[in-house]
Amino acid sequence: MAVQFGGYQNEIYLQGLGDQLPPFTTDPTRLEALAREKFESGPFGYVAGGAGSGATVAANREAFGRWRIMPRMLTDATSRDLGVTVVGQEMPAPVLLGPVGVQSIVHPDGELATARAAAALGVTMVLSTASSHTIEEVAEASGGGSRWYQLYWPNDNDVTISILQRAKASGFSTLVVTLDTWTLAWRPNDLDQAYLPFIRGIGNAIPFSDPAFRALLAKSPEEDPTAAILQWIPMFTGTDRRWDQLPFLREHWDGPIVLKGIQHIDDARRATDVGMDGIIVSNHGGRQVDGAVAALDMLPEITAAVGDRLDVLFDSGVRTGADVVKALALGAKAVLLGRPYVYGLGLSGEDGVRHVVRGILADLDLTLGLSGNRTPADLSPETLRRVTS
Repeated sequence: MAVQFGGYQNEIYLQGLGDQLPPFTTDPTRLEALAREKFESGPFGYVAGGAGSGATVAANREAFGRWRIMPRMLTDATSRDLGVTVVGQEMPAPVLLGPVGVQSIVHPDGELATARAAAALGVTMVLSTASSHTIEEVAEASGGGSRWYQLYWPNDNDVTISILQRAKASGFSTLVVTLDTWTLAWRPNDLDQAYLPFIRGIGNAIPFSDPAFRALLAKSPEEDPTAAILQWIPMFTGTDRRWDQLPFLREHWDGPIVLKGIQHIDDARRATDVGMDGIIVSNHGGRQVDGAVAALDMLPEITAAVGDRLDVLFDSGVRTGADVVKALALGAKAVLLGRPYVYGLGLSGEDGVRHVVRGILADLDLTLGLSGNRTPADLSPETLRRVTS
């Protein structure tokens, strides 16, 4: 039975009869301002900041503004079904919680709270290699929830294999390989505060708990954390991979593999040629290349080129339910949320994540119906009108 996500609206109004308000705003575009007031400056800058001048962050949002939804009437959209199938997996809605590392910098429960919230809502969480908690701890928090694993590819094969084996054994079904962050971009927000969580011992839980990584150390991370940090950082950053190395991952992962960070049509075609199951059109939320093309601007031509050969997902700049509708109309099978749910985590822990995600899903559900559509499959480029001013 389809989940009626729009019912969250009715729940909020009914709770208002007892003078109960939502925990914080239902407008996801206001979350950053609330987070700025509550978060410490280092963590806020790390989450909100982008590469260089922030031009790519701004471009991502501006790109959504260039598309407008054209509602249709009398389409019998009273009942809607947001369900989709992505890389062979059925999902109740075309929304996943994208891989965001070091979540404990905004809330001590970090990825554990996110995993619990995602499982409660039936949406898929993508766990970052830069997690504040171990693979096994997050899997336990997730319980029966759907979960994917995101890999920052270590340059040590034994460590890579060990991490993949742990993820598979812990019930992570799909591997997401991030391609665009093989080294950190110039990020003034972090540089001005000399703030990098990894060198402070945050976001290293997965390697520090990994037997193959620990075998490389003279002393355990508990005994000598500095040495462990200095061993790990150059292992997962600083090495740009090649297309001919992807078969190694296929050899050691028997589930679907999705490449994250595709922004060029030729790279999308190469992903299909090497047998990937999906791609994520993404510029890492504007965090990697200043002045880069907006991810949404590339989505239509990429989906037109390869959407019939693999599943195309999307992230970078998604804030509202209307944003999700636009991305789906331009060919994405699903979108990944990033900053919005992390702001929710920092504002109110697990409840905050759940509130933000429920709100975006409700907005998506209602916008889908009010624009005259009953399912994501009803959406197409004809749903939209491009504007130039």
